[in-house]
Amino acid sequence: MNLKRLLLIVIGIIVSSVIMGCGKESNGDSDSKKQKSLIVYSNSVTDGRGDWLKEQAKEAGFNIEIVDIGGSDLYNRLLAEKNNPIAHVSFGLSQMDWNSLKKENALKEYEPEWLNELPDNLVDPEHFYHPIVEQRIVMLYNKDTYTEATAPKDWPDLWEKEEFYGKYHVPSSLGGGTNRAVIYNILTRYLDENGELGVSDEGWEAVKKYVQNGYMTPDSEDRNANLADGTVPISFYFSSGIPGIEEEFSFEAGIVSPSIGVPSTIEQVGIMNHGDDFDYTLAQDFVDWFGSAEVQGKWAQEFGSIPVNKSAIDQATDRMKEIVEFTTVQEIDYEIVSKYIDGWMEKIELEIF
Repeated sequence: MNLKRLLLIVIGIIVSSVIMGCGKESNGDSDSKKQKSLIVYSNSVTDGRGDWLKEQAKEAGFNIEIVDIGGSDLYNRLLAEKNNPIAHVSFGLSQMDWNSLKKENALKEYEPEWLNELPDNLVDPEHFYHPIVEQRIVMLYNKDTYTEATAPKDWPDLWEKEEFYGKYHVPSSLGGGTNRAVIYNILTRYLDENGELGVSDEGWEAVKKYVQNGYMTPDSEDRNANLADGTVPISFYFSSGIPGIEEEFSFEAGIVSPSIGVPSTIEQVGIMNHGDDFDYTLAQDFVDWFGSAEVQGKWAQEFGSIPVNKSAIDQATDRMKEIVEFTTVQEIDYEIVSKYIDGWMEKIELEIF
């Protein structure tokens, strides 16, 4: 091939590339989102949630990459990356974690379009994070093994009554938010400013008895299968996950409603702080879309969640409405929990597990 012919081919490739580029630009702003992608971190994309969200987001014009990370690991990663963030948006985690991230300047403030559809008492007044889903942490029991009369009435029954010894699942790690909620649900009943890490000796003894008298499910077994077939007939789960395990294992779990209430965490969505010069338009558009009543209503119907958006709550499933009506929310001082949570978990993992 002579030099002149090669030069003509190269020029042709360059011209074609320019034309193709101009063709893309001519689509206008309506297609601009499709040419970009958002990285979304979450601890709430299991059981098909992530795949569903990617499909729905794609239809809405968003190309998102989801990174699935467990609760405490997600918080630690967001904190570690605060000076050089990778994620554009994150959702999940509890209000405690989001408040800590705000204090660390890891979040960008934003007022989403659906802000006025939220309960005032759940809104961050500075608008760095925004509530989307309520999760109630609920004790469950197998209805073939227990009736409402014979099942535990509250968590202390598990370690105070020998009839339940070895019959209830206990967590083997404390990395996830649900497992942590079970622990602080117990410890906050025994707060003592003069006690170790703000907890009385009685409180630490209660947690010790809870762990030692329960059944720590090995990796070779499925805790939910054990609950469904009665092998280990008492367990716990986050509320939006209950319909899924009931469907998977073809059973209906009994719900325990302690008079003190059940722990409740509020999952939030927020935009990560990439600095003042960053263009947050796409992240803001995604938050506006994701937290809207329409999307949260679909999410509730698909995955049995309890939406915080007041315009979406009617779209919750009958099972979720039943759980909300049957249980009440436990009053917990989350400022104290936030102060001690890491120390509590470390002590339990080192001294009790």
